[in-house]
Amino acid sequence: MQFLLAFIVVGPLIGAGAALLPAPPGLRGKGPDQAVLRHGVTVTGVILAAAIVLAIGFDHDHPSKMQATTDISWIPALDVRIHFGVDGISLPLLVLTALLTFLCALYSYFKMPSGPSPKGFVALLLVLESGTLATFAVLDLLLFFLAFEMVLIPMYFLIARWGGEERHPAAWRFILYTLLGSVVMLLGLLLIGLKTGTFDMVALATDNGRGLTASTQVIAVLAIGIGLAVKTPMWPLHSWLPDAHTAAPTVGSVLLAGVLLKMGTYGFIRIVLPIAPDGMQTFAPYLAAFAVAGIIYGSLACLALAKHGAGGDLKRLIAYSSVGHMGFVLLGIASMTPTGVNGALFANIAHGLITGLLFFLVGALKDRYGTADLDTLAGATGAALYGRAPRLGGLLAFAAVASLGLPGLAGFWGEMLALFGAFDPAEGLSRPAFLTFMAIAGFGTLLTAAYLLVVVRRVCMGALRQEGQTGQEQQEVKPLADVQNYEFAAWTPLVALTVIAGLWPAVLLSLTDPAVQKLLAGGNS
Repeated sequence: MQFLLAFIVVGPLIGAGAALLPAPPGLRGKGPDQAVLRHGVTVTGVILAAAIVLAIGFDHDHPSKMQATTDISWIPALDVRIHFGVDGISLPLLVLTALLTFLCALYSYFKMPSGPSPKGFVALLLVLESGTLATFAVLDLLLFFLAFEMVLIPMYFLIARWGGEERHPAAWRFILYTLLGSVVMLLGLLLIGLKTGTFDMVALATDNGRGLTASTQVIAVLAIGIGLAVKTPMWPLHSWLPDAHTAAPTVGSVLLAGVLLKMGTYGFIRIVLPIAPDGMQTFAPYLAAFAVAGIIYGSLACLALAKHGAGGDLKRLIAYSSVGHMGFVLLGIASMTPTGVNGALFANIAHGLITGLLFFLVGALKDRYGTADLDTLAGATGAALYGRAPRLGGLLAFAAVASLGLPGLAGFWGEMLALFGAFDPAEGLSRPAFLTFMAIAGFGTLLTAAYLLVVVRRVCMGALRQEGQTGQEQQEVKPLADVQNYEFAAWTPLVALTVIAGLWPAVLLSLTDPAVQKLLAGGNS
């Protein structure tokens, strides 16, 4: 288990280096491009298999215990250690990352985004996977920062080199926002390490802030929180996200929404909540207020984009929806209760599955139409996906109702538990304030349903031909390719897991709840 976790983190880096080398004879295929894409599928597939073996071998009777640990001294003068481990909080995120990266590599094998050589694309994809996996596995504050930063460069180049229109400004905005936030976060992490004499996250969580004064905790939470909030992204620090999603290639959008946004909220749960609880309690009402503002803002922005004649881009709309969905995650964390934090973790996984599927579907629509502009997709009578490509239309409708939180699907439980957490927040937090936040967030769920149903109506419904159309207008309604075999292969796991998590939420909650209880209790089970 110890070796397995180290291999999961380091394996993609080795694969990235190998992707830049000539392919061995047995893997050359029809050409070097196909060979390197096949290499990407193979490496990510092996990492996914290793993550599944790790999950099967995980001691499910003691999910609060840190398992598969590696603890090696790295910089003794600063007590910085190469410290890896997983518990019930990080294991689901680790498996989600491995799954989404594999599906993106598989999708790219058949539908490589236009741009430079696939060699660089595959190498960057694998570096991105390694950095994300490391973020969820490391247990040292400085290693966490290094892993947190490691994903920025590959994502920048994926957007700037393989993205669509306006890709260069979007890529620069992405990296500048996140780098500036990270600089502030580093100051907070250094403050904690220097004041306590250790950067070990397990030891700091067990100490539960007792080695830090109240003022130090407040400063540390403010600094670390800003960096994490940019990556989440929390309103009003979200403005880099819509541009990055709109310009990114399909697989870039899937990974950005599916796993990179989770790094920010994971940091709040793993670092801020247990290490500086007093500072977190000071800022919790403000975090909740920003969270519900993001829920309403994201929903209103999506409604404006979905309106007829607004010229809204469907990828941009899904990006704004992420601002709202991550608002529920932040609200659950701000409640500082086991119920709310469990809801935040569940919503993280659900958002990764559902929004990853949505970006795959929007990418497929853009490939078929040549645009993601909603007015163009809808046309005069709707794109009529139900009639022209019924499987594609059905999947888009499924992903939309899952995203709006339909009971029985994964999106429902995280949002409901986050609202329950706000209904009865932790001791010391103002219950009237959090009841107000809960009511506002509840109204946000109605707005979410409104814009997603508008999208389904405009894109999926409508007549194939309208009476009175000329022959030339009728010829414009061309046959549309329905879901291809490789698309089925890439999307089916996301659909299946969305249903399974919705019908059997205990599968995930039985992992997260004991670990959350221990984390909030200061390391005591």
